[in-house]
Amino acid sequence: MSTSIARPVAAGAFVTLLAAAAASIASAQQPMGNEHAQTPAGMERCYGVARAGHNDCAAGAHSCAGQSTRDNDPASYVELPVGACAKLAHGSTTAGR
Repeated sequence: MSTSIARPVAAGAFVTLLAAAAASIASAQQPMGNEHAQTPAGMERCYGVARAGHNDCAAGAHSCAGQSTRDNDPASYVELPVGACAKLAHGSTTAGR
């Protein structure tokens, strides 16, 4: 292989390797489901207030963090200090549908 072809091919392979490694690390850091996730002390789950892609976890259509596809999804939640959810529009401590 000539040098002019080898460099772009090697660079493309390296970028692909980095992307695969980043995806692997990201998936390893996310919990597999919210059924076993524990809410930290002093925090509560607040449903219906998360922006698309910014939820902490979910019930129903997807498994967990960052996977909500719509704003204010009543089945997706963010963890907030106890009492804060009641002060937010659309906020609920129980999952909706």
